[in-house]
Amino acid sequence: MDFRPCIDIHDGKVKQIVGGSLADGGEVRENFVSDRGAGEYASLYREKGLKGGHVILLDKKGTPSYERDLEQAREALAAWPGGMQIGGGVDAENAEEFLDMGASHVIVTSFVFSEGKIRYDRIDELKYVVGKSHLVLDLSVRQKEGKYFIVTDRWQRFTEEELTPELMRNLSYLCDEFLVHAVNVEGTGTGIDEELLAILAQAEGNPVTYAGGIRGMDDIETIREIGQGRIHFTVGSRLDLFGGELPFDEVVLAVTKKM
Repeated sequence: MDFRPCIDIHDGKVKQIVGGSLADGGEVRENFVSDRGAGEYASLYREKGLKGGHVILLDKKGTPSYERDLEQAREALAAWPGGMQIGGGVDAENAEEFLDMGASHVIVTSFVFSEGKIRYDRIDELKYVVGKSHLVLDLSVRQKEGKYFIVTDRWQRFTEEELTPELMRNLSYLCDEFLVHAVNVEGTGTGIDEELLAILAQAEGNPVTYAGGIRGMDDIETIREIGQGRIHFTVGSRLDLFGGELPFDEVVLAVTKKM
């Protein structure tokens, strides 16, 4: 189990937000806005040897805010070349550019999950451009009627695709890793989604990174237990790096001790 650090960028600033509040034209609920640039965070992760973290551009592609996000992303990828993944507005046209900037992988959601369904032809496009070994599928979910459905468009639009171990097994042949945000608890610090973790634990093959609701070291230990040490995790709002109470160095030390 690895600690995969994050850098979330919104309107050109490193932020932590409540995941479900990212609607167009609505008010985004911010937990934290940093006065440090994305490159500083990436440099810290490099210093600690934390690979596989992700940079997420939270604004809509094509907007001035997205361009500001992109400037910060370039700084982060330059600071830790080959050490971080990137997602947000990635498609077959720009995916290779992100690798050229220094990303190890591109993370894709909306381009692949289009009009409510999986577009396997688009996965093939991405595999042709960047290769399976550089592709991460974002399977972030929201709960509806007792089931977990993959959501797109900055977690606002439900697809018809239910997250199941079988779906993950099928998709594992098409990508290198999965990133899964538990959107219902993302950015809330109210506790992890153990029911979702149980689904992720049944998936075999590709590495999986879980995000959402982590409050402290007890939650991290629960992730280890449910995932049998195979599920990676990321922590956002609760980290002291982002205004929270959970010491970053304590998380790094706890994970490296048990590797």
